[in-house]
Amino acid sequence: MNLQTRSARLTVSLAGLFLGLTLATGVHAQAAPAGKGVYERACAGCHAAPPPGSRAAPLANLQKMSAAALRTTLTTGVMKGMGDALSPQDLTDVINYLAAAPEGAGTDWVKRAMCPVDQRGIDLKPAPTLAAWGVDQKNSRRMSAVQAGLTTADLERLDVAWSLNMPGTTTLRGQGAILGSTLFYIAGQSDQLLALDTKTGCIKWASETPSGLRTSLALGRLGPKGALALVAGDSAGQVQAWDAATGKLIWRMDPRPGPSGMLTGTPLFAGSRLLVPISAIDVGLAMRSAYACCQGHGALAALDPMTGKVLWTYHTMEPARPLGIKNSQGVEMMGPSGAPVWSSPSVDLEAGLAFIGTGENTSPPATGTSDSIVAIDLATGKSRWVFQALKNDVWNMSCPSGRESRRAPGVNCFFYESDSVLRDHDFGAGPVVYGSGSHKLILGGQKSGDVWGLDRATGKQVWHERFGEGSALGGVHWGLASDGTRLYVPISDPYIPAPKAAAGLYALDGRTGKLIWSWRATPDCKGDRKAKIAGCEGHYGLSAAPLVIDGAVLAGALDGRLWVFNAATGKVLAVHDTALSFQSATGVTGVGGSIDATGVFAGDGLVFVNSGYGMFGQQPGNVLVAYRPKP
Repeated sequence: MNLQTRSARLTVSLAGLFLGLTLATGVHAQAAPAGKGVYERACAGCHAAPPPGSRAAPLANLQKMSAAALRTTLTTGVMKGMGDALSPQDLTDVINYLAAAPEGAGTDWVKRAMCPVDQRGIDLKPAPTLAAWGVDQKNSRRMSAVQAGLTTADLERLDVAWSLNMPGTTTLRGQGAILGSTLFYIAGQSDQLLALDTKTGCIKWASETPSGLRTSLALGRLGPKGALALVAGDSAGQVQAWDAATGKLIWRMDPRPGPSGMLTGTPLFAGSRLLVPISAIDVGLAMRSAYACCQGHGALAALDPMTGKVLWTYHTMEPARPLGIKNSQGVEMMGPSGAPVWSSPSVDLEAGLAFIGTGENTSPPATGTSDSIVAIDLATGKSRWVFQALKNDVWNMSCPSGRESRRAPGVNCFFYESDSVLRDHDFGAGPVVYGSGSHKLILGGQKSGDVWGLDRATGKQVWHERFGEGSALGGVHWGLASDGTRLYVPISDPYIPAPKAAAGLYALDGRTGKLIWSWRATPDCKGDRKAKIAGCEGHYGLSAAPLVIDGAVLAGALDGRLWVFNAATGKVLAVHDTALSFQSATGVTGVGGSIDATGVFAGDGLVFVNSGYGMFGQQPGNVLVAYRPKP
């Protein structure tokens, strides 16, 4: 929430980040007069009528949040900087004013969905089907028919098997982990970590997390003799490790180099290390005129899986220092900052390297590590090479997006007269390791629509393609996928008018970058879909990371549609609308919405879809939909 109404009305196009306050479903609580005044003074400038593409959620969405979710978000979560600007009494008052009492609040919904006692066991013997965000350490997001339990023919005839409807939720972002017939899953913003039966969706165990988990789950052993554990980053910037058999918390620790760091990308088990990507929150805090912009920077931390102890940390830049410049409010400015790492890393154990993608600088001086792909030595944490795709991209939310923008810079865009391109063209998609032997490439995609093929050993460009003009929410947003031959490139491009918009899916030869086939997305706002999909005409591209299964590619769209393509030809094999009402054993009303972030995953013969992403002006929802082939 912004204390300055004028700067809070910034028409920002998103940095692939996270600052929307959109969470649950329910009934609005009784208004508190004192809280209403706080809201109108400190929050209404952003939330009363946010424009398309804004980070801010509309008031109607805020009124659906639970008091617990609001307090977590404002005190330890992504809006902590805004909450810190309020007095303790104002914070309490505005929470009481906005808070809802969601349908199914508390844990009654968990009790209703528990499996019979004799069906709650978890078999730890099978090899995990899905243990990493990228499916494998290469970030290929590819599953064989055996691994997924699904063939291409199966994917042409999917039907809803069951759904899990969650209270207090409008934004689903986390991929589950699958072991045998158990799906481990983060239940939206309900602060529950669940072990679900894949066949029925009933709950085997449920654990309340000390802070909401906001990454996807990684599954692996905590050392050679350690427990099989689930690991994820939380909204307070800490990593949690949970026993997969019992749902007990094993350890929790903070890997961040500074208090403005945050965890968005999923940790990755890599040999004897657990790799944790670290992002930064300054891009949004810069909207506050009293904030000393900017201080946080991206990093990759290597942890000991047994204890969570940090073994080494790669920093994308040196610590910020006073620049000798004050903004118009007299606040000392800081820098350098930024180059956050908000995607999951990839690893080539044979070469002893990890690979990360970074975002923009948030204050000067511009560094050589922003908007880059970086190769990092697994043994030492030192960089081997850095490929920078875009120089001088210094930007934060007080700035206009691009030099052509008509919006005036805010107080913490004090560098506006410099040579910054003001683009916010992050590498939000985790790098993909492609090929074998000594001829491997590192493939990456940016929000600019640029796609790159780099030499693994040197980081030098091998090929480059671009689709559309991109934007802070456009281009390649959350991820790529590869089947070892083709690279599948989803393009989002919300609210970019034709013919500039390139929203759709593109298949490239991974070795050369040559286009093999393409499919252009188009909006479907017929009938009641226009009413069901927020900004229907602009939200129809592919922002979520796709998934390859056997000979098919699955991709979720911002309008709630799940697309199934033939991987070789691009032919549409099936399409399923998830922006529907669903019934589940939880007793919570379920409504699907936008598919974004990690929207689609699979295992044990089922496809799972996170339906609902209420950030960035998109359609909220609270449903995990499970599909299986029709008999």
